[in-house]
Amino acid sequence: MNERLIELTDISPNDLFGPRNSNVAIIKKFYPKLKIIARGNKLKAYGEPEILDEFEKKVTQLINYFNKYNKLDETSIEGVLNSNGKTTKSSKTTEGVLVHGVSGRLIKAQSPNQQRMVDLMEKKDMLFAVGPAGTGKTYTAVALAVKALKEKEVRKIILTRPAVESGEKLGFLPGDMKEKLDPYMQPLYDALRDMIPSERLESYLEKGVIQIAPLAFMRGRTLDNAFVILDEGQNTTHGQMKMFLTRMGKSAKFIITGDPGQIDLPHRQVSGLKEALLILKDVEGIGMVYLTESDVVRHRLVKHIIKAFKSIETE
Repeated sequence: MNERLIELTDISPNDLFGPRNSNVAIIKKFYPKLKIIARGNKLKAYGEPEILDEFEKKVTQLINYFNKYNKLDETSIEGVLNSNGKTTKSSKTTEGVLVHGVSGRLIKAQSPNQQRMVDLMEKKDMLFAVGPAGTGKTYTAVALAVKALKEKEVRKIILTRPAVESGEKLGFLPGDMKEKLDPYMQPLYDALRDMIPSERLESYLEKGVIQIAPLAFMRGRTLDNAFVILDEGQNTTHGQMKMFLTRMGKSAKFIITGDPGQIDLPHRQVSGLKEALLILKDVEGIGMVYLTESDVVRHRLVKHIIKAFKSIETE
């Protein structure tokens, strides 16, 4: 009897095997002539070579399905095993979807300017997304990065922010580097947790597939084959912004987000984001999207709050 060993590297055994190996039980019904054993991070099958070939191909399709949709239940397993290899869902459900998030959540652009961000990133390698709080600029940027990683357009995601509140001198804070940075990076973590299952997210962070670092740590690096997001760009100085933008390597995508109305730099310090928007506005290959209160996707009161503050600031 022939043996086929499949070692799981692109999926957690729990996600493929299901609770109490419930998914394996479904798979066994489709392959009654095979002896299938799920143990640890390995799936073993014994039987005839041609059936084993088909079995291995279908397991790969199941893994690909989960990696795309973050979901693997009885209906989807049966759909994949009965299919001819195509695992795409109906266009009505997937139209405009950037990422299939955790628990089957469909993550799409929620406003015209968010959609403009999506459209421009298909044509440009660098994008500035500027607007007030709650307009979804960071969330959309992270969704685009996760999409690029899933579709193997990039090898890693790099997320960075200027840690202005501590002057980027994080040594005095307790804990390791991740613990020092967590308070500054929380919005990025929140978005990632919506889009990537927790076990896989932890694995990506451990392996460096997803990297989170303060802006000061970007100095000297060349960022190749990466989707890089600079969040809170309004809090960069001239030198920091120039340093960051010139880190761009081959096959890289950059998004810079920020809100020029919430600058935390010392008094009279010019924002690197404001300067960059003026200096780079005519550079080919760079896109710019200006989001407004009409793009706010938080509580309806946020729109009114932004309008009220804007009216005072312009008086």
